[in-house]
Amino acid sequence: MKLKRVFAAVTAFALCASLAGCGAAASVSESAAESAAESTAESAVEAEPAATEAPAESEATETTLRIAGLKGPTTMGLVNLMADEVVSSYDFTMYGAADEIVPLLVKGDLDAAAVPANLAATLYNKTNGAVEVACINTLGVLYIVENGETVNSVADLKGQTIVTTGKGATPEYVLRYVLSENGVDPDSDVTIEYCSEATEALSKVQAGEATIAMLPQPFVTSALSQVEGLRVALDMNEEWQKVAGSKLVTGVLVVRKDAVENDPEAFASFMEGYAASVEAANSDLEGTAALCEQYGVVAKAALAQKALPQCNIVFETGDEMKADLETYFNVLYAADPTSVGGTLPADDFYYAG
Repeated sequence: MKLKRVFAAVTAFALCASLAGCGAAASVSESAAESAAESTAESAVEAEPAATEAPAESEATETTLRIAGLKGPTTMGLVNLMADEVVSSYDFTMYGAADEIVPLLVKGDLDAAAVPANLAATLYNKTNGAVEVACINTLGVLYIVENGETVNSVADLKGQTIVTTGKGATPEYVLRYVLSENGVDPDSDVTIEYCSEATEALSKVQAGEATIAMLPQPFVTSALSQVEGLRVALDMNEEWQKVAGSKLVTGVLVVRKDAVENDPEAFASFMEGYAASVEAANSDLEGTAALCEQYGVVAKAALAQKALPQCNIVFETGDEMKADLETYFNVLYAADPTSVGGTLPADDFYYAG
């Protein structure tokens, strides 16, 4: 199997000096990619392709399934399959940002990609249904952290200031929904300060300008080692499930329908391998962490190993996948229809196997 890595020319921020800081670079670039993709997915799909495609390998064939991944949690579950040297029919490419992947997938230069969930919905709408979602690969990776002991429930956030990222994107919609469903008015009962990057939010906590932040994994794991007294106060995946009755979705695998139709058995075989790869990611933390560093998914294996249990790597398909995504999309659509491409996906968006 040939693995090609293509990284964005500009990283989301400068690397911090410590082990945690190195890991933060990878995790925040993932967070930035998610926020950018989710808030600008529509323009990215409609724009003229500007990404640079990885050079084709001479060994690649027309039957090769071309799969793209992003740095961070959405690709962690794939790394064991990427490392499987007996697999010769998959061509994996790593990218630094989702907007590099979008034009390639739209043009048919990629067959599948691990992307933020609502970007998949936007792609479906903007390609007139040419893509479908094959599985959920990552559940919620957002956490409320506090340098203190005052927050033990969502209700405890009333009267507090929360620093976070993702204004106009999924993090904002998730936070506002969870607050509202717990009787906390996000406009009057709390103060939400949005930062351009997770490092900026963390720096406010480090400087004592704020004590509460909502951050993504694996950046949370890195942050806990940098700020004395910082703790995880709330798991937003758990809080979402309490009020929505479904799991909070972060990432999915989206695939072009023509790629599946060209060889349904080959894609079904890939899905079997993907499921086994996810199982290995959750059982062999050390081995998976080493592969995450090897393939550039997370900067350091030590950070990846600590973060993996909190990254909610899953392989969810079928009716369960559809139910969780439909609830998630309904919340996003109510907040901003453009966040899912203007309309909710139809039933043919969901891969049935």
